[in-house]
Amino acid sequence: MEKKDGPKKNIAIIHPDLGIGGAERLIVDAAVELASHGHNVHIFTSHHDTNRCFEETLAGSFAVTVYGSFLPRHVFYRFHAVCAYIRCIFVALCVLFNYPSFDVVLADQVSVVIPILKIKKSSKVIFYCHFPDLLLAKHTTLLRRIYRAPINYLEQITTGMADLILVNSKFTASTFAATFKHLDSRGIKPAVLYPAVNVDQFSQPNGYTLNFLSINRFERKKNIDLAISAFAMLYSRDVTLTIAGGFDQRLRENVDYLEQLKLLAEIKGVSKQVKFVTSCSTAERNTLLSECLCVIYTPKDEHFGIVPLEAMAAHKPVIACNSGGPVETVKDGETGFLCEPTPQSFSVAMAKLFKDPSLAEELGSKARAHVATSFSTKTFGNQLNQYVMEVAGQDRRLKAE
Repeated sequence: MEKKDGPKKNIAIIHPDLGIGGAERLIVDAAVELASHGHNVHIFTSHHDTNRCFEETLAGSFAVTVYGSFLPRHVFYRFHAVCAYIRCIFVALCVLFNYPSFDVVLADQVSVVIPILKIKKSSKVIFYCHFPDLLLAKHTTLLRRIYRAPINYLEQITTGMADLILVNSKFTASTFAATFKHLDSRGIKPAVLYPAVNVDQFSQPNGYTLNFLSINRFERKKNIDLAISAFAMLYSRDVTLTIAGGFDQRLRENVDYLEQLKLLAEIKGVSKQVKFVTSCSTAERNTLLSECLCVIYTPKDEHFGIVPLEAMAAHKPVIACNSGGPVETVKDGETGFLCEPTPQSFSVAMAKLFKDPSLAEELGSKARAHVATSFSTKTFGNQLNQYVMEVAGQDRRLKAE
């Protein structure tokens, strides 16, 4: 790997579960890019399955160490948040006691580790907030609200202890300010660092099939049923839909939602045209992207969304909801279509490309150029390295302008 000029730093990255997903993709990209800038990078996590991970974590350009894999992810499918806190605290304590201080520690998702990491005064902490966790949690009952209250309080207090807070989009930055009002009133504002995609992994397109592709984890919040319902409204047997994404047999929601989607395809009468692919490798995902007509991205108010970037890097247009991160990455009418989150709206956009594949090729070409210019891993790496060097050299909190 090519080394770049500049002072070398010892950097630790702490991430809860190094599986396959958008947050994991960002963390792996961060490690790869920081290593390419000449830094010594070490990822610490509570789970890393070598059979279900991004290939870069096995390549050796940075170290990966697992602590606490024996700790439970849930207690009878409950208390996921508490278990995640315990696992991450255990990882942070292991790092604290087993290693000398790092110049910079990059943590994400679970902010409670920040005060532990800052016990060693020489370490600076950057926290990457994909989205406020308290907004992702359910508060539907009194017991849930009581359960979440101390966790939500800890999240706000500990997040504010970071030397620098980064978020994945302007949408998340505005949500952060509205959610953590106490931090906003103190002038603690996050800086935006967009996730990126390695455009070099996608070659020039070799044609396409009349296949729509949806890539997402099998979680209800990803709203994948929207893709099936919209697809069914095309009323054509000449086109297919492939639904692929991260699938973890340990997670009951993944298992239940997959069965729910299969049942929906049966009810809509399109089960023979819908194919499900669980936990495909990077090579398999890239093949699916290279062969499809278009990528359907269904989450509403998604914090950012790495899939639209991957699709556009693979010369494919994207149909996504007109909210959240995709509004900042997909150019409506140029690199895809931004739609209301309804089957009717999505189906109209899908029909345009199905009836005129040349339009899909035109939009896909523009999409590739757009991503290569604004969302490449090189751009991401240079920006992250700049933040790391600034934080490593400071004696006071860095605030975004």
